[in-house]
Amino acid sequence: MIESDRVVNLGAPPELVDTPSDSGLGQQIARCPHCRVAVWSHYAGAGPVTKFVRVGTLDNPDACPPEIHIFTRSKQPWVNLQGGAPAVDEYYERDDHWPPDSLKRREALLPAIQAYQATRTTGL
Repeated sequence: MIESDRVVNLGAPPELVDTPSDSGLGQQIARCPHCRVAVWSHYAGAGPVTKFVRVGTLDNPDACPPEIHIFTRSKQPWVNLQGGAPAVDEYYERDDHWPPDSLKRREALLPAIQAYQATRTTGL
């Protein structure tokens, strides 16, 4: 997850697809208009303020190894999660897993997140 204003898209603008989620609020998945692969998502909590980037779509995914594996309850049994990053069945309590500098970055985003949430009538 990263602040949306820190992401530079080098290709064609993605197609945004509204998709249901377990929260009931939905998510917006940004897909490459050519190959249709998902490149990032906006979840209803922070909306367009943050992007959950699909690291495997980056030119150099090794630069961003996972810090945590989420929603592992739906992973296939043959998927082997290695590297020491914690794994959780669903989402997690950010205060339990995020480093202090990441928590400060999120705190700086709170006014923008709250402004987005004030305009939201339901999900995305």
